[in-house]
Amino acid sequence: MKKVITSESVNCGHPDKTCDIIADSFLDEALKQDPFSQMAVECAIKNNKLFIYGEATTKAILNYDKIAKDVLKEIGYDCDFEIIKELSCQSPDINRAVVKDKIMANDQGIVYGYATNENQSYMPYPIIIAHDLMREYEDYRKKDNRFKADAKSQVTVEYEDDKPIKILCVLVSVSHIETINYEDICKIIRKNVIGKVLKKYKNLNQENLQVVINPSKRFVTWGSFSDSGCVGRKIVVDTYGGVGRIGGGCFSSKNASKVDRSGAYYARYVAKNIVANQLADRCEVSVSYAIGLDQPLSINIETFGTQKIELEKIYTIVKNNFNFSPQNMIDELELLKPIYKETACYGHFGNAKYSWESIKNLKL
Repeated sequence: MKKVITSESVNCGHPDKTCDIIADSFLDEALKQDPFSQMAVECAIKNNKLFIYGEATTKAILNYDKIAKDVLKEIGYDCDFEIIKELSCQSPDINRAVVKDKIMANDQGIVYGYATNENQSYMPYPIIIAHDLMREYEDYRKKDNRFKADAKSQVTVEYEDDKPIKILCVLVSVSHIETINYEDICKIIRKNVIGKVLKKYKNLNQENLQVVINPSKRFVTWGSFSDSGCVGRKIVVDTYGGVGRIGGGCFSSKNASKVDRSGAYYARYVAKNIVANQLADRCEVSVSYAIGLDQPLSINIETFGTQKIELEKIYTIVKNNFNFSPQNMIDELELLKPIYKETACYGHFGNAKYSWESIKNLKL
């Protein structure tokens, strides 16, 4: 049976992603000074106004304005921003429930982790190709000032019997200066972005590939002057591109006591290890938590009929090798380190340098 899967990615100049990067920059700075910071400081952006809001219980002293302006400058804004802040400490009710002799879950929540053996990253092809297009564009636009930071990609892959066989369509939209013409944009992006990326995926059929570049023809107004942005609005981009399910909460801005983030990272870790250890071809792990509790309320493992051993045995292996308590997830994956700004763009999964992407030998 054939099916098609389409996933998208966005670059750092997309206003939603800009907000994610700023929020995770706040988190990293807090963790550098105080690893036990409880952070959930978000932001929203429109035109030259940046709204910073949320909760922070930390010993760190943060210059929110400078951190935000440094990120905006790094992305490519050359205007002055008006910054409006509304910040408070974490609710004492939440703090008492979470910070005990060990860290408890910071909230209720449902999280998912997914993995597939269709490539070495254990990620679906559409989302990793979409991210690669944005990474390649970011590298190129820094060498060519005719192009700006706001960009999007979209990739469609055809599957047959759940195996990827062909790239059907690649869409890339990029912001640019007014004086470059549309035909030149198409030639440049096809050669320096799309062409370079697709060379890495020659294992997939690319005959009759449909390539679409800047279908609106003009993308001069970009970023917060084109659209508003807010933390956490790209959770499909951040995860599996619509293939695996996602939980109800975003990642960026949140420290590791928030299971929306740490639980999702750990669920990916478990799912990837199930697949990497050849217990199944595909796996989705779902976990639910309650505020103030140490252990999850439920764990479900879905292998879509691809398991190599009995599913009951997989549950036993997971129980013997993994511990979903918030404190263990933090300790095992070293989630108190200031590592989060780097995760904010191009997806939280599939990058081998992240601790939750590591593969271990399971006790069977």
